[in-house]
Amino acid sequence: MKIIKKLLKYVAIFILVLISYVLIMLSLPLISVNDEVTENQKEIPIYILTNGVHTDIVIPLKNEHQDWSKQLKFEHTIAKDTTHNYVALGWGDKGFYLETPTWADLKVRTALKAASGLSSTAMHVTFYKTMNENASCKKLLISPENYTKLISFINESFQSNSGEFLKIETNAVYGKNDVFYEANGSYSLFYTCNSWANLALKAANQKAALWTVTDSGIFRHYP
Repeated sequence: MKIIKKLLKYVAIFILVLISYVLIMLSLPLISVNDEVTENQKEIPIYILTNGVHTDIVIPLKNEHQDWSKQLKFEHTIAKDTTHNYVALGWGDKGFYLETPTWADLKVRTALKAASGLSSTAMHVTFYKTMNENASCKKLLISPENYTKLISFINESFQSNSGEFLKIETNAVYGKNDVFYEANGSYSLFYTCNSWANLALKAANQKAALWTVTDSGIFRHYP
């Protein structure tokens, strides 16, 4: 009887925690930050891009403020195409990125490890020639000052050695123009790929959710 009571207690605690998580997940993204921030020079284009689940931050590959091609190298991709103008950056769980090309490939071990915050992370980098604005791709114009803040945030997200980003040697790329690099930080139920993108927007003084783990939590502030 005592065993049953303990089991019921643990089940009740689990359900309570789950309900609390769902309520937080639904409510905090509704709260917007940086709505009142004004910029004198909105001249540098960046984009937020979603595939329906995951949000990337897209930035110019080269401008007078930063030449990312020195660290994010064309030769690391299959195509080795040097004619691209933009680079999309996505932070996430390394196991999800490298072992789960489709949801059908998802393993329980990978999901549990990612949710726990015990696994390592990676940066997924994709090169683009042009960006097309639509419901899944929103353009923002930001000032040089805020772009500099975004640069700092992005640099701190990569693992590096003497300024050189650490490429992950893998065949698990999604196309001919993408590559993976080692990243800093831990993925968990409370800090996901979308949480990272949301923090990137906060770092650049752009509109963002107070907290979110979903792409919709970001895009609802950019109708």
